[in-house]
Amino acid sequence: MQKARISLSSTDINKLDNLALEIKDMSKKMGVDVNGPIPLPTKKLKITTRKAPSGDGTATFEKWEMRVHKRIIDIGINERALRRIMRIQIPDKIQIEIELKDK
Repeated sequence: MQKARISLSSTDINKLDNLALEIKDMSKKMGVDVNGPIPLPTKKLKITTRKAPSGDGTATFEKWEMRVHKRIIDIGINERALRRIMRIQIPDKIQIEIELKDK
């Protein structure tokens, strides 16, 4: 049996969790087997910059961090369910990837 793996990633965790729950609820209503959302480790991108770019003054630094959150949802393949999932409105800062796999 085939399944679809939906990968979601975003810097905004609230929008990400809301979309993951919406996909899960829609799949359950269609009667499809659902596993997830499975949280993956958060990727932290850190940048340290010097406040004074000219080099004059004290050596003070600013630290910036961006966190990328990821979720995976596995659903059984049902053509109607996949079409409804593809029609969901996806918020701006969320990347979605749908991959078909054999079990």
